[in-house]
Amino acid sequence: MRVTPVSACSPRVTRHAAAVVLAAVAALVGVSAQPASATPPGIPSKATAQSQLNALTVATQGSTSGYSRDLFPHWITVSGSCNTREQVLKRDGTSVVVDSACAATSGRWYSPYDGATWTAASDVDIDHVVPLAEAWRSGASSWTTSRRQSFANDLTRPQLIAVTDNVNQSKGDQDPSTWQPPLSSYRCTYSKMWITVKYSWGLTLQSSEKSALQSMLNTCSS
Repeated sequence: MRVTPVSACSPRVTRHAAAVVLAAVAALVGVSAQPASATPPGIPSKATAQSQLNALTVATQGSTSGYSRDLFPHWITVSGSCNTREQVLKRDGTSVVVDSACAATSGRWYSPYDGATWTAASDVDIDHVVPLAEAWRSGASSWTTSRRQSFANDLTRPQLIAVTDNVNQSKGDQDPSTWQPPLSSYRCTYSKMWITVKYSWGLTLQSSEKSALQSMLNTCSS
């Protein structure tokens, strides 16, 4: 079940209409509607992100020739029976309950990309902030499979975040010059995450991408 703002656009009209009714009922019985907040680790300050952006190498974007998601093995087991996706769902959600296989059976997830809140894990994607195909075009094509696996499952940097599934799908493998979070207030944070991931992994960026990131970063207060 999804609970999403009335103004949000989605092909799942029937589900969204039902969600609105459920939200109204919850309000009447006093159920808290406070969303969870996705909080990937390692988001830098504006000053640090600016220094990292200045240090990134600008280069012509590479080709996707030879690219396959299989070259970035994910999701891997990271703790007990929990894989990377399940770890992020637990980290970014509120009141998340998992079964013996670590699959989320209930919880609440707030998507900072669009401001929607979901109550079914199946409605949530784990986004690679810097998409795998974008990483491939920016230098990862020369990495070992082991390094690509580490990148695709990076839980120590702000590279993975729980978001609305169809918003993630609309993003695809685009960089900030052609796609930014629909919720404009989150673009500052998004730019800082993107910059520090590319910096930490030694990836390049193209000039249009750098310009877009600079414009987003300029909206940050800190």
